[in-house]
Amino acid sequence: MTKTPLTVIIAAKNEEKNIRDCLHSVVWADQVFVIDSQSTDRTGDITREEGREIVQFFYDGGWPKKRNWALQNLPIRNDWVLLLDADERVTPELKVDIARAIQQSDYNGFYLKWQFIFLGRWMKYAWSHGWMLRLFRHGKGEYEDLGMRTEGGWDAEVHENVVVEGKCGRLNGLLEHNSHESLSFWIRKQNDFSDWNAKRRLKQLQEPVPPLAYLWSGDPGKARKWLKAVFLRLSGKPAILFFYLYYLRLGFLDGRAGYYFCKLRQMHELNINAKVFELKQRKFD
Repeated sequence: MTKTPLTVIIAAKNEEKNIRDCLHSVVWADQVFVIDSQSTDRTGDITREEGREIVQFFYDGGWPKKRNWALQNLPIRNDWVLLLDADERVTPELKVDIARAIQQSDYNGFYLKWQFIFLGRWMKYAWSHGWMLRLFRHGKGEYEDLGMRTEGGWDAEVHENVVVEGKCGRLNGLLEHNSHESLSFWIRKQNDFSDWNAKRRLKQLQEPVPPLAYLWSGDPGKARKWLKAVFLRLSGKPAILFFYLYYLRLGFLDGRAGYYFCKLRQMHELNINAKVFELKQRKFD
């Protein structure tokens, strides 16, 4: 098989349920690294069985975190890099799009769209707006530094976004996200995220709202920043979020799984708000 001149970087920790499928989805890529955080399951064994290299990352609590460290330190031999999580898979349609995209000379990055699987069903409507900048020229992109070190306890960039120097486009093929974990696992993870989000939100509310031009820029990252800044300043955010996802985004068409997803997203927003309130109370105690 002729390999596509692409380097894939996969962040992982205890991902024996997912890593093989993820690796199979990029078997056509020339170079693949799995950046592991000292997994205690078979993540490393499976990676080696698939003939790919696993590199251990030891987080010191500072910056860079896992993916930026990989971009800066691995022997990347291709001009283009694709970043994945272990519970993501490149669909055949996205594979074709990527092969075409990296032949273009006027773009330095491309946004990919999530195919988010929840309770066994694709959230085609409720969570269809997940544009992420994951494909870019090596040396032209890296994750933003939000200045948060100990707030979340993660060694990988979770809420930070990739910032690319130059023109970025969008690809039509979908990036499937399916963790194969239980709902209890997902809820525990969302609770951890809400801890980080509450601390981040206090900082965001001190920052000015970006220019309105961000909304019409054609850049999903800039548009998301503007919408997020406005949303954070609204009252009744949990109810607004449910109404937006379930009714305006047609989440009800995703069936019962879609209803549960939208309600849990509403609860996640409520958790963040409550934790912001708690942090403010502590400040004045």
